[in-house]
Amino acid sequence: MTQAITLSRHVIEEEHKHQGTTGTLSRLLLQVGFAAKILAREIGRAALVGKLGLIGEKNATGDTQKKLDVYANEVVIEAFAETGLVAGVVSEELERVQEVASGVEAKYILCIDPLDGSSNTDTNGVIGTIFGIYLKEKTPGVSLIDQVLNRGADLVAAGYVMYGTSTLLVYTSGHGVHGFTLDRELGEFLLSHRDLCCPEQGRYYAANLGHYHEWAPGIRKYIDYLEQSDNATCRPYSLRYTGALVADLHRCLVDGGIYFYPQDAAHPDGKLRLVYECAPLAYLVQQAGGYASDGKRRILDLKPDSIHQRSPFVIGSRKDVEMYERFLAGGIA
Repeated sequence: MTQAITLSRHVIEEEHKHQGTTGTLSRLLLQVGFAAKILAREIGRAALVGKLGLIGEKNATGDTQKKLDVYANEVVIEAFAETGLVAGVVSEELERVQEVASGVEAKYILCIDPLDGSSNTDTNGVIGTIFGIYLKEKTPGVSLIDQVLNRGADLVAAGYVMYGTSTLLVYTSGHGVHGFTLDRELGEFLLSHRDLCCPEQGRYYAANLGHYHEWAPGIRKYIDYLEQSDNATCRPYSLRYTGALVADLHRCLVDGGIYFYPQDAAHPDGKLRLVYECAPLAYLVQQAGGYASDGKRRILDLKPDSIHQRSPFVIGSRKDVEMYERFLAGGIA
């Protein structure tokens, strides 16, 4: 334990390695950790304090809200408002961009899914938080909404928190990917996964196969390919799907493999949101050597038209994602 490295120590040490840093981004990342501690505590006791179940309303993207969705969004807004560093927040639970601060220090935009996989809350499943941070433009007269609609390649930091058997925070500020596990007794996030690297290829895939017959022929052929036995190409792949994007992505990051959610009849543009789900995770995974696309184009190159824009999404080990793209394009019989 004497050699344990806390999140705050790690963030500060990383800051000192790079010239021109001011410490403001470090303060934001530490605030992510603070908000995650609050959410981990409340998620753990939600069944005891009446925070499970629906509230009977839909959020900005049409999903029915859980009580924990609303609570998590409030925690995030309050946590970042008090820093004075965030000019605006884009959240799955908010219809519009919410202005948070307007001072000189408010030079960041936060894009966040406060509670990913909230359908798992009532069954004690894994859930998470996804976040991405952009620099606010200095050009006068540019509206807040226009500053939010950036390419994922312009992110300055991104990450996720996974609330499961332990609470794990994984982040990147453009210089590698690192994971921290919450020691509940100490109340500290401690470095547990240094320099995470996504394997080039894995043996797992994650997908909602309930939509199999709605997907493009190339995707169905790809799934059939994954399930065939061939030792030379590490097949068959094993299916692992939790219903929580963060959990499925974390498996890909650690063990290798692929996660995909294509368009289907109910979601002709895809189901996942580009700004606060796909882009932040794509930025993080590519920092770890993985890859993410919409099946045809690199996710980080896509410029959204709206804050809740949806996109097909495929992410994970580079070789696996590239193989998916080839099948989708019809290049493999």
